[in-house]
Amino acid sequence: MMKIYLEKLSNKHSLTFEESKTAFEILMSGKASDDEIFNFLTLLSAKGEVASEIAGGVHVLRNKSKRVNVDNCIDTCGTGGDGKNTLNISTASALLLASMGVKIAKHGNKAVSSKCGSGDVLEKLKIKINLEPKEVENQINKYNFGFMFAPNYHSAMKHVGPIRKRIGKRTIFNMIGPLSSPALVQNQVVGVFDKKLLKIFGDSLKNLNIKFAWIVNSEDGLDEISPYAKTNVIQIKDNQISEITIDPQDLKINADKFKNLLGDDSNFNANEIIRIFKGEDNDFSKAVCLNAAAGLIVSSNHTKFIEAYKNSREHILSGKTYEHLETIQND
Repeated sequence: MMKIYLEKLSNKHSLTFEESKTAFEILMSGKASDDEIFNFLTLLSAKGEVASEIAGGVHVLRNKSKRVNVDNCIDTCGTGGDGKNTLNISTASALLLASMGVKIAKHGNKAVSSKCGSGDVLEKLKIKINLEPKEVENQINKYNFGFMFAPNYHSAMKHVGPIRKRIGKRTIFNMIGPLSSPALVQNQVVGVFDKKLLKIFGDSLKNLNIKFAWIVNSEDGLDEISPYAKTNVIQIKDNQISEITIDPQDLKINADKFKNLLGDDSNFNANEIIRIFKGEDNDFSKAVCLNAAAGLIVSSNHTKFIEAYKNSREHILSGKTYEHLETIQND
């Protein structure tokens, strides 16, 4: 069956939603060979993935996943794959938000195309990542933060995991993952690695009946809100799509050099997170606050971005985020 889809993709033709569903069903049921999986993922990347292909993958992955049942949660899971090897900005911003009283159902994985994924850094921070749905629900209710380790929730992914490792760079699964939360979150901040994906993700999330989401990509290539360059935002709210630009100059961010955001292994990244949570002020702290501000907007805790950013800054510099991290660690 895969032969039909591989041929279509090799001719640079996109798959329809139904074709994508069928192809992903084959992949995630273990009925495709390693070579077929490799070719399928690399051909999709070479052609450029479209909304129908992403939606088909999301549909299959959601149907096969375990469920976490919590209300009024947000997720800050980005696509990764921007190739910038930055510190774990979205994970740190999720923990900052949790310390500010926002419920976070964080969906993520260990490193696939980078040195340190969200699962790696959370483990180094002594936060439990191997939790079953009920345990995640309890963690969110107690600490406003629960981590859903993708391999535990999407067992169907085991068929493609080794091939993703072999490819060693982003694939369509970097796009499917953020839209396949086991908690089926209705409010979300999603970073994408390519500006072209903003509209594609906007269409996908609108079709998934999301309540309030920001999809972000910075002009310096981050799948985050950048402290150095303008960030383009697609907002989906009440089924309406609009465009926003965030300019760090307007916000007087005064961040210094991009190299200040570069990460390394989980030990290095975890130590950098601890430093800013204890109140150290640097470019990383500012980047985390910018992305937490987006979380405050989509959770409807703030309506003005500048106020959300200032609130995040005050909170992180107070050291209260580190106190909250210690509470989670001591569970």
